[in-house]
Amino acid sequence: MKSMTGYGRGIAGLESQTLTVQMSAVNRKTLDLAIRLPDAWDSLEAIVAEQVRKVAHRGRISVVVELTGTKGPSEIVWDETEVGTALDRLADLADARGLTFTPTSELLWSIANAQRRNIEVPTADAAASAVLAALNDALRGFAAMRAMEGEALLIDFITRLATLRTHVDAIAVRAPLVPAAYREQMLQRLRQAELELDLDDERVLKEIALFADRCDVTEELTRLRSHFEQFTALLKSNGEIGRKSEFILQEIGREVNTIGSKANDLTISRAVIELKNELERIREQIANVE
Repeated sequence: MKSMTGYGRGIAGLESQTLTVQMSAVNRKTLDLAIRLPDAWDSLEAIVAEQVRKVAHRGRISVVVELTGTKGPSEIVWDETEVGTALDRLADLADARGLTFTPTSELLWSIANAQRRNIEVPTADAAASAVLAALNDALRGFAAMRAMEGEALLIDFITRLATLRTHVDAIAVRAPLVPAAYREQMLQRLRQAELELDLDDERVLKEIALFADRCDVTEELTRLRSHFEQFTALLKSNGEIGRKSEFILQEIGREVNTIGSKANDLTISRAVIELKNELERIREQIANVE
């Protein structure tokens, strides 16, 4: 099992510069890739996307490829003649307006900064192998983190499934007793109403039989246990789990709702509430699974 959240980072050398690939992911029902490359490397986007799709099937995944040099992404090129010319023109302009011109360090930096030029970026073909090398390192870290979180989620799901089974077993024990309890309640109401009916009266037996049929949850319990087994097998399988498990959880919820509507018993109703609460917690967590 893999979590949809994760982070990975890879570094590679490229000529005199450093190439860094960082990737991160958050929950998303489908695979949504956002890849950012230097403008000159746009042609590498398809290759990067192909590699990411080999390890991820769901999630909002961001991949950022950056290139930096020892002096940063740009450098200052000093030209004393040009700097001097700029200062002289500013001095003349100030003198023409009767102002005192006193150059400051901030002004000198501003003039020099205006001559900033970008470090030359290698071509996409020249960068391709370094990009893939750094990307592969990032993907390994990314996949390892998702697997680690997925293992923690698996333990949580198995624990919660055990809780679901406990509540279902309690319902299975209680369900056969419900018709008998209903029979006693009905006879008690009849006595309170001072209506004398024989316990073997056909009308009484028919009413109890109809009630027993309406509140019978045997089929629902059988299907629930089957869904639990399917869900457990899916959790331990390889590949994409999240989308398939959402369908099974939907079916589990349907059976639980049916039991709740047929229960007519306080003990079963309480167990159904606990089932729904635990099922909702599982649904919230399954949203983190690929």
